[in-house]
Amino acid sequence: QVQLVETGGGLVQAGGSLRLSCAASGRTFSSFTMGWFRQGSGKEREFVARDIGGVSGTYYADSVKGRFTISRDNAKNTVYLQMNSLKPEDSAVYYCAASTIWGASAPRYYNNWGQGTQVTVSS
Repeated sequence: QVQLVETGGGLVQAGGSLRLSCAASGRTFSSFTMGWFRQGSGKEREFVARDIGGVSGTYYADSVKGRFTISRDNAKNTVYLQMNSLKPEDSAVYYCAASTIWGASAPRYYNNWGQGTQVTVSS
């Protein structure tokens, strides 16, 4: 089991940037696939990005590719989501999650979730 706490959400204008952080505690952080998901109002939770660690270990949803960057610092047990060129449709609660399934991108494969952090992008 791993505990996850997200920080860094907030209100930003369209075109702006935010960086989300997710601090993990518990089991060995480096062994997990770490993912970011989001859930907009009235929508299902959707995959944003994941990192399995190592070279070429990242994967993104098409909707954020080229704008968002996931990264991890295993020494700090932290995963980040740098979000640039934000759009109003990026507004959602963003969740950090950990999976023991290598390369997982579907929410059902993640069994450790943070509490979420709200991101609101104004037009």
